Order: sequence, then structure tokens, then C-alpha cells
Amino acid sequence: MSNIWELAKQRVQEPVRKIGVDVQLDENGKPLVQEGTDDKTTVRPDVRKQNESYVIVCGSKDSGKTSLILRFLDRDEPTKPTIALEYTYGRRTRGNNKDVGHIWELGGGPFLANLLEIPIVARNLEISSMILMLDLSQPDELWHTTTLLLEAARRRIEKIMTELKTNDAGAYNRLQNSAWMRVGATHQDKDMIKPFPIPLAIVGAKYDIFQDIDSEKKKAMCKTLRFLAHTNGASLQFYSSKIENLVIRGRALMSHLVFDTNPSKGLSVDYNKPLFVPAGGDSLAEIGAPPLADQSLGSIHVSKPLELWKTAFNSYFPQKEAKMEIRDDPARDPQYKEDVIDKLREQKDQELERYIRQKGERREVTEKENRLTVENTAPAVASPIQSPRSPPPEPQHPEE
Repeated sequence: MSNIWELAKQRVQEPVRKIGVDVQLDENGKPLVQEGTDDKTTVRPDVRKQNESYVIVCGSKDSGKTSLILRFLDRDEPTKPTIALEYTYGRRTRGNNKDVGHIWELGGGPFLANLLEIPIVARNLEISSMILMLDLSQPDELWHTTTLLLEAARRRIEKIMTELKTNDAGAYNRLQNSAWMRVGATHQDKDMIKPFPIPLAIVGAKYDIFQDIDSEKKKAMCKTLRFLAHTNGASLQFYSSKIENLVIRGRALMSHLVFDTNPSKGLSVDYNKPLFVPAGGDSLAEIGAPPLADQSLGSIHVSKPLELWKTAFNSYFPQKEAKMEIRDDPARDPQYKEDVIDKLREQKDQELERYIRQKGERREVTEKENRLTVENTAPAVASPIQSPRSPPPEPQHPEE
């Protein structure tokens, strides 16, 4: 009969066993599952290795990313436009345990996607997740925003995983296995799915505006987002800061990713209602064909499903080229006022102006000296007047 110390020892060692390899993958990274097995019994939920988490929130500009974070943190303060990459954190205490969630928010839409290299690093990758927040009220920028940010994040993560495969095969395998755990190792669409290496949630924001658009356009948007989420192994849900039950679900999503609480339950794929689809809860059969008329499908010649969906989406929402908006100088924003730093900044600005002015003055002096040098050393120009060495010609007198 086990005593209390043996039971405690088993309990401590249990998470270590769960971290081990649970899903065997083939050479293409697809799960190998034995016949007659159920994926719910062969794969186990993710186990957080430490009481820390890293959540990256990115997406459309002015889509409500900051508002979602502040709602989760119960901070009642006015929102400000996010400048580049901003950091905050959430913390909770459970008995003697302290959980800390590091939250990074990327502003500017897809234009600053290269900054994702800062929060996405090898040492934190196993406890990182990502929220892609899309503005449903601006569908003419949605496809570019989605694909550019997903490609940039995936490229960064896969670069790290390539290094891990050589330097830390255990971490590499855990990331691969966890990705397929979220989707389901025996999912019927596994050959069409390339699960995102870390937990990914796609959030369609401003549903309060989106719900009133044309029915056919609404259906096209919903089907396209379901396809993008499903093929990336992501969850999908709609959100509005003005609809209370969607705010609750948004906070629950943040809590799940930050503090590893239980995710919200349910499934909603009716395009007349807010979508809510957990990772692995959808299927290509349920999503259906791209939103194009039957007679139009035959006229489109593309080799990849993603290109077909892009063409279909553009037929409803032609994409415009998004432009980077240059906001006012944040250094002069009152919310960032710091007397000591501001005085140093003013001093440096004055030094810079003085340096530029002096440099300009030196350049003018140098150019003037160069001109004088050229003038003084230039060879004399030959005169058309006859040389004084030659005797003047004798005057010619007419014959008398």
C-alpha cells in the first residue's frame, strides 16, 4: 500500500512523463496513428513547464488589441495607439504559486512584422502563444494582414525549430507533438493541415459593425476565416468590446493562453451569429467550397487551395494596398513624459542641430576654398592678338 510520500512523488513526476513524445510523426511531419486507436487516448493535453507564459498579440491596426488586453487585466484606462512593440504583464497567485504572463502587443498591422523576432525566441517558444486580431469592418485589408503576419511569425518560429532540431531534439519533438495535439492526430483533414507550431487564436474584431453587412459578404468572410484558421490548426472566434458575452469570451481566451485556464466550450459556425470554433473543431467538408458561383470555379486556374480561396475572397472584397501611417512623434506625447529624459533629449537635439549647422558652414567654406584654388591654378587662355615678338606688318600703299 502506497504511503503519502510515494503518492506525492508520483504526482511530482507525472508532468515529466507527460512532456515525453506522445505522437509519432512521419517524414513529412504528419502524425502516425496506429489502427483502432483514438486520438483522445493517444495524445494528451499540453503541460506547462513553468508558471510563466508569453502571449504575442498582433493583427490589424486599430482593431482593439489594446482594449482586449486591458479588459483582461481589469485596467480601466483610456487606450492609446500602440507604438511598434509594447510590453505588459499579468500576474496571479494560487497559494504559494505565482503565475506570470508576459504580453507583447505589436502595433502598425503587418508593417512591423519583423519585430516579432523580439518576443519569439528559442528559450520561450514552448510556453508561447499568439493571437491574430483582425478588423472585420475593414475586409479590404484583411487578407494581406492575415497572410503577411502569419508568414512572418511562422518563418521566425520555423527558423528557431530548425536550430532546435539540431541542438535540442526533445524541445523540437514536444513542439511538433503539441501542434498536432491541438488539431487531433487522426483528424480527417490532416493532409491539408499545417498546424501552427505554437497555439494560435484568430479573433475577428468589431463584430458589432460586421453583423450588419450584406448576407452574402458575411457568409464569404466567415467561410474564408474558417478555412484559414482550420488549415493553420488555429481556433477562431469573433469579438466586440461592445457586446458583453463576446467580451467574456475574449477574456476567457486571454486567461487560457496566459494562465492555462480551461478554454471556453462550444461550437458556432452559423454565419448569422458570432463564430466560435476551437482548434481542430472544424472540417473542410463542413466549411464547403470557396464562396464563388459554380460557373466561376471552372474559369479559375490555380494550383493551390490557398490561392483559390484568395481569388474567391477578392471577388467579394478587393484588396487595397495598405499604407504605413506615420503617427505623431511619440517622444512628444504627454503620456511618455519624463523630465530627466526629456531634458537630456532636448540637450541632444540642440547638439545635433548645432552639429548640422556647423557641418553645413564647414562645407560652404571648403567649397569656396576649392573654387579659389581652381581659379588660381587654371592655365592662361591664349589671346587672339598677335605675339609682340612678331614685327608688325608694313602698311600697304596703293601704287601711284
